[in-house]
Amino acid sequence: MSTPESPSSQVRPGLFSSTEVELPAYRIAWLARILYGNAFEIVVIAVILANAVSLAMLTFADLDPGAARVAQIIDQVAIIFYTAELVLRIVSYGTKPWMFFRNPWNVFDFVVVVAIPFLNNGTVIFRLVRLLRILRIFRFLPEARILMLSMIKSVAPLANLAVLIGFLMFIYGMAGVYLFGAADPERWGNIGTAMLTLTVMLTLENFPDTFLSGLDVTPFALLYFLTYMFFIVFTVLNVLIGIVLTAMDQAREEVGKDAARDAAPTEHEAELEALRTRIAELEAGYKVSPDHLRRIREELDRLTAG
Repeated sequence: MSTPESPSSQVRPGLFSSTEVELPAYRIAWLARILYGNAFEIVVIAVILANAVSLAMLTFADLDPGAARVAQIIDQVAIIFYTAELVLRIVSYGTKPWMFFRNPWNVFDFVVVVAIPFLNNGTVIFRLVRLLRILRIFRFLPEARILMLSMIKSVAPLANLAVLIGFLMFIYGMAGVYLFGAADPERWGNIGTAMLTLTVMLTLENFPDTFLSGLDVTPFALLYFLTYMFFIVFTVLNVLIGIVLTAMDQAREEVGKDAARDAAPTEHEAELEALRTRIAELEAGYKVSPDHLRRIREELDRLTAG
């Protein structure tokens, strides 16, 4: 019975991670160990931080010409270093370099590094892309990666929430114009100023003053402001928390799936897969009864789940 190709070695993926990953056989083990090694990652982090400092220095208009020249040299050296690091990481995938692009962070690094030479003529865009290079430091911070990924996953539900809140605030804004517009035109004179007032009230800023001034106009202000506070302000806060927590759970699951996908199968998993292959061969040759095969599969599924 043949068994799947065994992984070549294990490596610890990152300075801030304690989990070892088994490298598939197609990876260049010695190069991967260097790239994943603590010493090399410290160098990468140092280059990213130095690049961030150099970019910050270049924002000062009255910067000494000598210091500006040093900052520009650091920036150019960082670009060369990023390119070399990217090439080495792709080369470390050996006979399957396309596997490098299965990791979203690798794709991000590739796009940011490769896009730099093509944006030299666009000053503003070029500077923005250079700032994106600093975000590569999140690759070395697993928890920061999860937070960043959760923020990205929160965009769509937050957009839906913004539409709903905007619609409700429009209704409250129109009601505010009708109730308080004549007496307090600075806050409620038209729909624009009313929406601005309601937006400020979302943070509960000046809420007591606005509330008391509304009570001086009409007793309906009590119902108006209380419903706005409970249905809009508190709802927004609770829904925001729920969206962020849900996105963080999804981000943790996705990061865990990426780590599991990058790791090679363990010996136990390889044996189970070989048994499944053998069962398929027996079934194709009609050497075992279907009922027997079904019981074997159920037992294998039980072992896998355990």
